[in-house]
Amino acid sequence: QIQLKEYGGGWVQTGGSLTLDCGPSADPTRTFSSFTVAWFRQAPGKEREIVAAITWSGGSTHYIDSVKGRFTISRNYARNTVNLQMNSLKPEDTAVYYCAAVLTGITTMTPFLTYDIWGQGIQVTVSS
Repeated sequence: QIQLKEYGGGWVQTGGSLTLDCGPSADPTRTFSSFTVAWFRQAPGKEREIVAAITWSGGSTHYIDSVKGRFTISRNYARNTVNLQMNSLKPEDTAVYYCAAVLTGITTMTPFLTYDIWGQGIQVTVSS
């Protein structure tokens, strides 16, 4: 079973940028390219929500409305990672961000997948 780990969280001021990376943790050489991957987040006192997702091929993506135009999800096959570039960050983006994956052959992204592999999460804090 593949295990995931998130990298790149931290603290940033409003309007700043951060990049989150997600990749296999126990065996970094294990290929990640067959998995559909999503980034979720959970803020204190709120439910977890999907932020962005990308198909195994990288050909289809999904974003929640609040991050469209600011966040970009992409695959780096050479580094065996899925990345979330976050620009123009706002205090409401503060949350624990989780990477999740599922082995599926879909080619059109849908926000309604069930993900069965999860990372431990990483904190992103945006100060006002």
